[in-house]
Amino acid sequence: MSKAFVANEAAEAEDEDDAVARLPAGIKNYMTPWGHARMQAELSNLMRKERPEVVNVVSWAAGNGDRSENGDYIYGKKRLREIDRRIRFLTKRLENTVVVDPRDHEATDVIYFGATVTVIDELGVEAIYSLVGIDEADPGRGRISWISPLARALLKAERGETIRFQSPGGPRELEIVDVVYVALD
Repeated sequence: MSKAFVANEAAEAEDEDDAVARLPAGIKNYMTPWGHARMQAELSNLMRKERPEVVNVVSWAAGNGDRSENGDYIYGKKRLREIDRRIRFLTKRLENTVVVDPRDHEATDVIYFGATVTVIDELGVEAIYSLVGIDEADPGRGRISWISPLARALLKAERGETIRFQSPGGPRELEIVDVVYVALD
């Protein structure tokens, strides 16, 4: 494999990492305290545990001689690049994070970042969504990014209101049944 190919591959990985790390223009990286703590814990684990372990394996494997057919060395170097890429990503995200505690809005029926909202659709189906940061979104658990179309429609609405928004399946209408501000796990 030529060095040009390897350098090109590394540059492409950097470009992908930068594209993922960038937020849409003019958008702040809001995050709940719990999401922020999870990201910090992941970064700490990578820097203090995983990376040193992989560095030790790579050093040991490099001392075994021929590196071209040394699986521990080849895999270790690849894993080290992945860890370093993730560390860069997490560091960039955490540097630009604005931590917002949803409990600061406990006494209101207005929907702000961090709210957990119960809605009913046109068919009478109830759903619960929590408005969280981009990096915390997990639709399977009802956690939607605050910049998603549904969250944008919900922001600043109040309990009892009906909101309309454009979903991928077409226009939708939801009635807001409840708004609470609770700690997320």
